[in-house]
Amino acid sequence: MNTREDQLKAFGRLLTIMDELRAQCPWDKKQTMETLRHLTIEETYELGDAILDNDLEEVKKELGDVLLHIVFYSKIGSETNDFDIADVCNSICEKLIHRHPHIYGDVKVDNEADVKRNWENLKLKEGKTSVLEGVPKSLPALVKASRIQEKVAGVGFDWEEPNQVWEKVEEELQEFKDEVNAGNQEAMESEFGDVLFSMVNYARFLKINPENALERTNKKFTKRFQYLEAKAKSLNKNLKDMTLGEMDVFWEEAKKR
Repeated sequence: MNTREDQLKAFGRLLTIMDELRAQCPWDKKQTMETLRHLTIEETYELGDAILDNDLEEVKKELGDVLLHIVFYSKIGSETNDFDIADVCNSICEKLIHRHPHIYGDVKVDNEADVKRNWENLKLKEGKTSVLEGVPKSLPALVKASRIQEKVAGVGFDWEEPNQVWEKVEEELQEFKDEVNAGNQEAMESEFGDVLFSMVNYARFLKINPENALERTNKKFTKRFQYLEAKAKSLNKNLKDMTLGEMDVFWEEAKKR
């Protein structure tokens, strides 16, 4: 791997290229933080895809794209004299040092849970009025549910045993089933949300990342369905004209692949 000197040299090279692009490229000169925002979100999702696919070469490339955006925002910040890349780096360094008193101070911890509790308590001391302030409003609902539960667990608001959480899942499932039988659409939606929330909580106790789990299932389903489409096409058949039984034959083949 590269030495620290080589790593710093490479980072300096990126900063120089960013300066040149901002000064000379019509597209780069035109960008603002607002115009970059949706592109940054897209790049972050692409990085997430590469991680789930365990494609390390693609992870490397996508990390570069995300890093470019960080450098880009910092360059724009420097042009208005608000902040530059050094301020960004120093800010996160100070934050990490402050939030890790068990490394840079005299606080003792026994496990990961202690570290999380200290982290949330320190954030409250910094002026935050709620441990949930750090959960972005624009997060996808499934990810947000997971982060909310992690945050409140960090200050001790949590179940004690996994079986308690599963009992809650069963309770919510029964309440959902009751509303389905009653045919109350609004209540069904509410109870379905409770089922999902409790399932996310149970996943946390089993150390399962619900977002990753669901996305892996999405990918698995997509691959199997595309196999089904390809097989139908090879037989000059249209899926809409096939019976479920015919499609199921190819679906089972896809599962065995």
